[in-house]
Amino acid sequence: MKPALVILAAGASSRLGEPKVLADIGGRSVLARLLEAGAGLDGAPPLVVTGADHDAIAAAAPDGVELERNPDWAAGRTGGVLRAAARRPGRDLLLAPADVPLVRRAVLDALADAWARAGAPARGWLAPRCAGRHGHPIVVGRALLAARGPADAERPLRELRALADPLLDVPVDDPAVLDDLDTPADLAALRDRASS
Repeated sequence: MKPALVILAAGASSRLGEPKVLADIGGRSVLARLLEAGAGLDGAPPLVVTGADHDAIAAAAPDGVELERNPDWAAGRTGGVLRAAARRPGRDLLLAPADVPLVRRAVLDALADAWARAGAPARGWLAPRCAGRHGHPIVVGRALLAARGPADAERPLRELRALADPLLDVPVDDPAVLDDLDTPADLAALRDRASS
């Protein structure tokens, strides 16, 4: 079974000034782009973890997308990831943050294929690697997530990564895995790239 798609969109996007996942890039929202990139995954419907901008995201989400509101979104991403794991028990998760809006479907397909070739390790962690650096989205194994409790919700994801076994990566030729949409300047640069 391929990993379940989870789009992480719970932050306040305060530096950007608008919800990242709803930002328009080339006539499509970040949400639409990430859903398109994850279209090759099967199983459960895509899940969007929301937080500060839940109502706006809920109003814009297309049919067939599930939402999981993280009321403790300000504590960081890990709490939202754990809520997603509770919504998809027994499933490996492909975590796609709104920060990487130009990631192509080929990257998510490569992650799913590499995960399957590795035997879908229950405690594993898989990241794309481009130009010698790891990026996003990532795949996290079901047992690694299931072993975490409420006390882990405020820990950074890198601490969860440190508990993974095995740590895997897959080479990709898409520099979009290294993007970090955070400011209006970042958004302008991504719009320029998308239009070229």
